[in-house]
Amino acid sequence: MTLKIGDKAPNFNLLDQDGKSHSLADYKGSWFLLYFYPKDNTTGCTQEACMLRDDFLGFKKLKVKIVGVSIDSPKSHKKFANEYNLPFTLLSDEDKKTVNSYGVWQEKSMYGKKYMGTVRTSFLINPKGVIEKIYEKVVPAEHSKEVLEDLKQIIIL
Repeated sequence: MTLKIGDKAPNFNLLDQDGKSHSLADYKGSWFLLYFYPKDNTTGCTQEACMLRDDFLGFKKLKVKIVGVSIDSPKSHKKFANEYNLPFTLLSDEDKKTVNSYGVWQEKSMYGKKYMGTVRTSFLINPKGVIEKIYEKVVPAEHSKEVLEDLKQIIIL
C-alpha cells in the first residue's frame, strides 16, 4: 500500500519507551510528526533524533508532537531516549505491522547485499488524522529544520 497526501493515516497501537500504549486516536486534535527510523543508536538515527531534540521547543511552540517509530524494543528505546535526553515518544513496532501499514518496510541494499528494513520516512499528520505531508529520503541533519519550516507555512496559512 502506498500512502499519499490526503489519505487517512493508518491506525497503530504500539508501546512506547515506558511501556505505555499509544494509538492514532491519542493524537486526534493535534498536529504530529510520525517519523520512522531504522535503528536506535546508529549514526543517522541518532543524528536525526538529536536534531529533533534540539529543535523540540520550536515544535512545542507550534503545538506539534513528535513520535518516532522503529522495530527496536521498548527497552532499547528507553536506553536510547535516556542516553540522548530525547523529550519525545519513541514507539516500538517489533511485529512490523505499523512499518508495513505505512509502507516503510522495504527492501534495502548495503554493499551489494539485499535485506528488508525500515526506510527513513516521516509523515506530518494533521489534527483530523489525515496525512498532510510525506518526507521520503530524509536527510537526518536537515529533517528537523525542514519540517519546522513547512509547519510554519502550513499552520500559519
